[in-house]
Amino acid sequence: MLERLVTGRRRLLVVQQKHWSEILVGYETRNRFELCDEEGALLGTALEEGGGMLRWVGRQLLGRCRKATVHLLDPTGAEFARIEKPFRWYFQEATLHDGERAVGRVARRFSLLRDRFTVQDLSGRDLLEIERGFFDHFRFRGTFRVRLNGLEVALIRKEWRGLIAEAFTDADTFGVEFTEESLDVDVRKLLVAAVFLIDFTCFENNRGRGVVGLPFGND
Repeated sequence: MLERLVTGRRRLLVVQQKHWSEILVGYETRNRFELCDEEGALLGTALEEGGGMLRWVGRQLLGRCRKATVHLLDPTGAEFARIEKPFRWYFQEATLHDGERAVGRVARRFSLLRDRFTVQDLSGRDLLEIERGFFDHFRFRGTFRVRLNGLEVALIRKEWRGLIAEAFTDADTFGVEFTEESLDVDVRKLLVAAVFLIDFTCFENNRGRGVVGLPFGND
């Protein structure tokens, strides 16, 4: 299922479904997403594991640092993949499992002025670099450029409509665009996992409670 999700497709949208307690009060609830094609057709869902008081307290106190598991489900509700994120203070990482097979991981890298991640195989070898520039922190959008040996092969984007719209909406929209058609299918799968790690790491603790426009306009 995950292979069908990324093969022969140029763009994939990941739309977060917000709970009103997040929008109005600011409490963090467990993440829920819809996976859609660029026309908005539903391809699947993603749900962060766990309810209960302890996990709720962990979300409030630990935020992006917390341990988390995100389950990817097909439209019938059957799980086809999962993303495992261990507890980390700074160097967050996420491992993707396609069924029972571990595919690889996405890891945050240290940088003072940029947001940097690497996509790795199971041996820890870097396959791709993902980077968001310094000035994107101060623009109402986020563009993460994915490079292979210095060449751009994909984009991960999030854009804001503005503060007013953000205050009264129930969804954020992320997108991954595969600009290199020959990109390996496992690498494409790992870029889907990267979307979720980027959301945890770069947006969860300071999200604007807002909508994000379709992420594939001109930069």
